[in-house]
Amino acid sequence: MYKPDMEQLLSALRAAGEPTRLRILAILALGELTVSELTQVLSQSQPRISRHLKLLADAGLVQRYPEGSWVFYRLHEGTHVSGVLAQIIRHIPEDDHDILRDRERFGEVRQLRAERAQNYFAANAASWDELRARHIPETAVEEKMADQLEAHSGDMALLIDLGTGTGRMLEIFGHLAQRAIGFDVSADMLTLARSKLDEVGAKNCQVRQGDCANVPLEDNVASVVILHQVLHFLDDPQRALNEAARILAPGGRVLIADFGPHEMEALREDHAHRRLGFGDAEMRAMLTQSGLQVRETQTLSPESSSGEQDLTVAMWQAEKLELPQKENRNAR
Repeated sequence: MYKPDMEQLLSALRAAGEPTRLRILAILALGELTVSELTQVLSQSQPRISRHLKLLADAGLVQRYPEGSWVFYRLHEGTHVSGVLAQIIRHIPEDDHDILRDRERFGEVRQLRAERAQNYFAANAASWDELRARHIPETAVEEKMADQLEAHSGDMALLIDLGTGTGRMLEIFGHLAQRAIGFDVSADMLTLARSKLDEVGAKNCQVRQGDCANVPLEDNVASVVILHQVLHFLDDPQRALNEAARILAPGGRVLIADFGPHEMEALREDHAHRRLGFGDAEMRAMLTQSGLQVRETQTLSPESSSGEQDLTVAMWQAEKLELPQKENRNAR
């Protein structure tokens, strides 16, 4: 962690040194919120809250993430003043009347978020359950993934879940990493994911709106990237694998779980599948093109009550080498 210089330190202290801004920092320490949610929590006008948020963002204390027509705010992680920010929050009195009221209203906002998520899930659960019944139970897939991820949990600084959907991967694997971030293009899915992460108290996990083919992260930052039942939805899965390779740190792993080849054309219309699964040779070729080296493959095949094979789930684990093949080719 870099130490702030004098100007950065003074800027952070000036930004935090105001009652409303201290309250904003205290409540964002509990979870990310939109401007409208913050106005409900603090019972202040939106222009006033927006002005305070700008000052906090300019000082490097909070980050803003646009998501469609919404903007989410959260405490800044990895900035020069992160240590100062942690100390400021630690010294905010727990029994302050305004802080106690803010936390009470924060609980009400979180409950409303959970209710919206539950309504969305209820409206779509039937079609999801129908599809799940056609392949091996998710718990079996998750157990296999856990075996692979736990082998790398000791030094897992950042776990990324691309196409996070309901946030299930973060919910069950986020604790293995120091930080975990899920990306999805669907605001409805992100609402559901936030609700589930709230329920389990996964404070090291967050979700953001983002495209698998254009991930808003720097190069070489992730220890592990998960692509769980995502690639068959994409027009160009190669682009998503290229992005996974780009954001992986050297020695990092990508873990893919997706359907093997099948002929269930109805999934195109009923579930918006673009691809009818992936063969091992095809996936290996795409991973190699991304500069990743395949380390392990597994196939999980269920049998229906009639003995007829249904959807097969395949898993691939690949590693980003110290000198990816793309760089080797460019160096020649």
